[in-house]
Amino acid sequence: MLKVLFISVVSFMGLSSCAQKNNKSNTKKDPKVMTTANTSTPLNMDTATFGTGCFWCTEAIFQQLEGVEKVTSGYSGGTVANPTYEEVCSKTTGHAECLNIVYNPAKISFDELLEVFWQTHDPTTLNRQGADAGPQYRSVVFYHNEEQKTKTARYKAELDKSGAFNNPIVTTLEPFTIFYPAEAEHQNYYNNNTSQGYCQFVIRPKLEKFEKVFKSKLKKN
Repeated sequence: MLKVLFISVVSFMGLSSCAQKNNKSNTKKDPKVMTTANTSTPLNMDTATFGTGCFWCTEAIFQQLEGVEKVTSGYSGGTVANPTYEEVCSKTTGHAECLNIVYNPAKISFDELLEVFWQTHDPTTLNRQGADAGPQYRSVVFYHNEEQKTKTARYKAELDKSGAFNNPIVTTLEPFTIFYPAEAEHQNYYNNNTSQGYCQFVIRPKLEKFEKVFKSKLKKN
């Protein structure tokens, strides 16, 4: 039986959303692009690209999974080349905040990654996760091949049919074309900022619930 992890976003005064807590300058980044033509996936590894809302919240989740080699926070699905965080937050680029996940399919499958994807964010809220609202926070799977597309569509249909969620799933399936890594301050965010209020009161509770449900899939320290 499918277990659905309902993760509540903790409301805390002064900690209302990802975008409001970052005051970085609107300086253009050096171009660092991952595309289907310019793949950086190592031999014997595969890539999954998921949008689950604020990438700060779920980066640390996927980093803990056995078989996941690298998680990069960034932007995909839009029309603006090499966007900044501020540009994406302006809701004018078409990009979603997302995670580019390099994994070892001999240790963890795409299906298992999908299970974590569905259960660690709310796929039923359109362009919103908790207090974070806008198309950049949409629930999306950027599929890298037809197999990923088919598996995601089937899993989505099965979840809707099962009534696992009270509302219909609005997750979109979009072909992967290009990925722009986010600025350095957004990478490994939770591990680098564990003492900050947002990490303590929003991200940490999600991690604790995730660790209980997916205990058998975590990396062994």
